[in-house]
Amino acid sequence: MLSDAAGSSRQEVVSSTRPGTTSPKRGRVLVPLAALVLLTLGAAYVRSRMAPAPVHYSTVAASVGTVAPAVLSSGTVNPVTTIQVGSYVSGVIRTISCDFNTRVTAGQLCARIDARPYQSVVEQAAAVLGTAQAQLDKDRAGLANAQRIESRNRTLAQRGFVSEETVDASASAVAQARAQVALDQADIVQRQAQLRAARINLGYTDIVSPVDGTVVSRNVTQGQTVAASFQTPTLFLIATDLTRMQVDANVSESDIGQVAVGNAATFTVSAFPERQFAGTVRQVRQAPQSVQNVVTYDVVVDVANADLALKPGMTASIRIVSRRVGPVLRVPDQALRYRPALAGDTDRTRGAQVWVLDAGRPRRVAVATGLADGTFAEIKGGGIRSGDAVIVAENDGAPARRTPAAPGLQPVRR
Repeated sequence: MLSDAAGSSRQEVVSSTRPGTTSPKRGRVLVPLAALVLLTLGAAYVRSRMAPAPVHYSTVAASVGTVAPAVLSSGTVNPVTTIQVGSYVSGVIRTISCDFNTRVTAGQLCARIDARPYQSVVEQAAAVLGTAQAQLDKDRAGLANAQRIESRNRTLAQRGFVSEETVDASASAVAQARAQVALDQADIVQRQAQLRAARINLGYTDIVSPVDGTVVSRNVTQGQTVAASFQTPTLFLIATDLTRMQVDANVSESDIGQVAVGNAATFTVSAFPERQFAGTVRQVRQAPQSVQNVVTYDVVVDVANADLALKPGMTASIRIVSRRVGPVLRVPDQALRYRPALAGDTDRTRGAQVWVLDAGRPRRVAVATGLADGTFAEIKGGGIRSGDAVIVAENDGAPARRTPAAPGLQPVRR
């Protein structure tokens, strides 16, 4: 029995230490080790998720060019000189010989009003004048007769054949005849004036062009009645020269101080959006225009129109250059406003500055600025040279390859 017990004890020992089995002591060691590894991996994952992404910078190269601040406005294209052709008399339009776009010369007939009523008035005035002339001739003959009677009575009075009363009566008749002749002469002058007025009105029935030019507007048709009783109706608008145009721009009172005669201007119209027209400020009118409490001033810009591309009435988006400097060193306006996030708010209290990308890191450079036009700012002093990569923005996107900045301010992401 003792031998059997000893054998079973050896079998238990052997079975508890067979390969592939884990003792309780080793199990207690491996569990904390696995937990430590998991905690380490979790901490690394959290750190990787919380780590800030690399910052990429958008840069533009400082360049040498022109800085030209400008005033933006809108206006209307108009002929330099437009003549309003109207009618001084009333009547029915009988004929029209001018239409839109008709080239006319000074004195050319454009329309004719029915002249028969005015011709009748002329004939009446001529008849009245003839009557007055005949009356004058009659009264002159009476004056001559009165003068002869007076002369004879004076001779007879000297001989004692007639009384002094007769002489006085004949003298009075001569004076009355002479006054009647003067009255007739004044009446003839009046009748002549009436005849001239009637002929002038008759002449106004022919509507003629006062200048050489082009008809840009026709406001009447054949058979239409023109009434000139209260105001002269406008029948035609004639532009003297469509090869020279002007833009009447409305500039606000806040910008009018920057505009002066001689300033260069460019503008576009909807009909030719890709074409720029150039002009010069000819006049800054002093008369203010107030619309809904907004005060503007009319600025007149002369422009050549040799190819007749510009039409009267077109709307122009105009840019008037108030000053121009160049070539000067310039940077984009965005570069002066940019501040890196890492700089905090302390750098915002400093003077003008730009940030240059130096070896992949931003470096602040103090500068002295000059003229600015809303796109570029002039750099008068500081540690900036042409070609330096100034930072205009920063982002977390993927960096792009480096390219030189174009005048159109295309940022390069770094």
